Amino acid sequence: MSRGPDTPQGHGTARRGGRSRPRRALLRSVVALLLALPLLAGAAGPLAPVAAAAPGDDAAPDPDRPVRITVERVEPATVLPGGTIALSVTLTNTGSQDLTGLALRLQRGDPLRSRAELAAAEADPPATRAFAEFLPIAGTLAAGASLDYRYTTTTDDLQLTEDGVYPVLLNLNGTTPDGAQSRVGEVGTYVVQVGAPAVGTTAVAWLWPLVEPTHRDAAGRFTDDDLADVVASGGRLDRLLAAVEQIPETAPVPGQAPQPVARVTLAVDPALVEALDVMAAGPYDVAGEDAAGEGTAAAAAFLDRLRTVADVHPVVALPYGDVDVDAVTTAGLPEVAARSLPATGTAAAVPALPEEGGPPADQAGAGARILRDVLDVEPRTDLAWAAGGSVHGQTLGVLRSGGVSSVVVSSDGLADGAAAVGLDAGAAAARTPLAEGTEGLVADATLGALVGAIGHPAGGPGLAGQRYVAEVALLSRQPGGDPLALRTVLVAPPRGLDAEPGDLTALVSSTAQVPGVRTAGLDELLAGPVADTGGPVPPGDRAGLAPAALADVRAAVAAREDLAGAVVGDAAAALAPFDAATARATSVATADDPLRAARAAADLRSTMESLLDEVTLLSPADGTYSLASSEAPLVLTVRNDLPFAVAVRLQIRTRSGVGLSVSDIGVQQLAPLERTTLQVPAQVRQSGRFAVTATLTTPSGDPLGDPVELQVTSTAYGTISLAITIGAAALLGLLFLRRGILFLLRRRSGAGRDGDEPGGAPEGAAVPLPPTRSPV
Repeated sequence: MSRGPDTPQGHGTARRGGRSRPRRALLRSVVALLLALPLLAGAAGPLAPVAAAAPGDDAAPDPDRPVRITVERVEPATVLPGGTIALSVTLTNTGSQDLTGLALRLQRGDPLRSRAELAAAEADPPATRAFAEFLPIAGTLAAGASLDYRYTTTTDDLQLTEDGVYPVLLNLNGTTPDGAQSRVGEVGTYVVQVGAPAVGTTAVAWLWPLVEPTHRDAAGRFTDDDLADVVASGGRLDRLLAAVEQIPETAPVPGQAPQPVARVTLAVDPALVEALDVMAAGPYDVAGEDAAGEGTAAAAAFLDRLRTVADVHPVVALPYGDVDVDAVTTAGLPEVAARSLPATGTAAAVPALPEEGGPPADQAGAGARILRDVLDVEPRTDLAWAAGGSVHGQTLGVLRSGGVSSVVVSSDGLADGAAAVGLDAGAAAARTPLAEGTEGLVADATLGALVGAIGHPAGGPGLAGQRYVAEVALLSRQPGGDPLALRTVLVAPPRGLDAEPGDLTALVSSTAQVPGVRTAGLDELLAGPVADTGGPVPPGDRAGLAPAALADVRAAVAAREDLAGAVVGDAAAALAPFDAATARATSVATADDPLRAARAAADLRSTMESLLDEVTLLSPADGTYSLASSEAPLVLTVRNDLPFAVAVRLQIRTRSGVGLSVSDIGVQQLAPLERTTLQVPAQVRQSGRFAVTATLTTPSGDPLGDPVELQVTSTAYGTISLAITIGAAALLGLLFLRRGILFLLRRRSGAGRDGDEPGGAPEGAAVPLPPTRSPV
């Protein structure tokens, strides 16, 4: 092979053991790799070329290509004819032998004129049409060592004779200790030459996810303090926000403030902002420890920065907790989705309840209220972002009822998504009809995956960035459709986007570096051209909630409905914290993590069912009540430990059903966090001990708390006992009266004998003595 001049045009420095990076950055790279693998492996259609790495781009060492080439930057993103091309690369010797005689060159293939050609060329990039010269790299690249190098060439060296996207191969030769010279490393990328301006205009909109899996349990308590690390310096959300902050601004114009060269629309989870607001307010508990949280300063600083960014870039409110709307709706729980929607939903850890004597509660949806109060912005609430890239028809109905008129879907989730992203003969149009009353915004699946892959360490961020530029350049120039018509594109990265801010900023900013391409807002896309995509394809590849987790969520929702029947006043407002817990347990992040979903659902069910035990009867210390009279009331104490008033019914049953009867006192209201004494009219028909079971229920009959077994004793006379007693007394009185009358009669008889009255006994006759007891 030909060798380059002795004095290389590039420059490089070698070092042992690879580039020196902080340990935290290395860990982030590993985590990013693990997160990116399922995203790339599960991609289909236009995503497949992204998943297929270029030669030399594999993470596993290749014995035939022991040098891994990592492309950090390709500058400029687009080059003019006659311009200079510079590639900043890192060469890492993954083999066991030292390498010398290194030389690097760039070689190109035929220009590509459409996205379809680009996708076809990705699997086997042809790069044999023209060759720049090899540039020697001085020194030895020891086994395990890395070397930073900046390779430069020109469009003339590569013989770029026309505008277009050129596949190129970076080819590294080297000499092993045995003197053999061969290709020891290679990596493919693209050079984009744009000289003439585009005929039409291409508008690119960005949807920037600011979401995080919840760090709170069903009761709203922080289970860990990891969110503090996520928003602190170097954390994932810190880096995502920094990427937006670092977008360059336009040159100042007299009388006008500088503007960012590219705008993004922030897709924000209200539950995340709510949690950060709690942390920023002061000491907060973590894992049951009082004031153990250490993220107050970090949360406050992040929210301050987010307010500043939200003042420049528009904000879309996601459903509270970023609930997986399609998953819960198709699982038969549409009410969970409805309560979480930002325009009309009520789910929030702190409900909007009116103060006594104060103004009425804020009638806006809880999600919109949280973002407005904390970030001081008026978020957009009429747009939803489908987690799985597509939605079922019944989900669209739930969204429409909640004030959503536009849904972001993936080009992979449509019957003919290629028509919307310019992968066929037509031009790109991001707007498409989904159903009556609902329009779709088609997120380009290939571009979204490219942004997600920029945090992938294999190949380096420069490869993903330059592939993005190549895609956008072809979108603006490929034939098809009206060349003067506006072409619209939507880029929606994965929700778990994780990359370095500089790489992300360069990617977003490169949109403005492609002639004929500019950034736009979602409104412009919704007013732009329409593509006929055939409608959404139901997402069949997403597992959704696992059956066990789903069973727990259903049980929790059933308990919630039971309790809602007892709430006095606005049940939705009173139960908003528990609806928020349900949303967090069914979030997109939770649904995609079976273990997390199982834990969250079990915690949700336990918490919700325990609420029904917060309203309960209190039994006496010895379990016995004594009634002093036959009409004495049965006095019971009820405790309501819930923070809102509830209405209950008291049911009392005696085991025998005789001797004691109680009256129905109807529905009773219990004040929040108080004990209430209930007096139940009772009537005793006989004295004795009665076994009684007392139960509290909602007005509709659903049980609250546990039944209480009581022993009721009475020494008072009942009606029958009293009648028997009175009758016996009357009979006794009659007997005494009879005896008195007989006694008087006998006395009169004795007086007649003494006076020789007729009828007396003859003298000397025996006179019978009167009986000593009454014969009766």
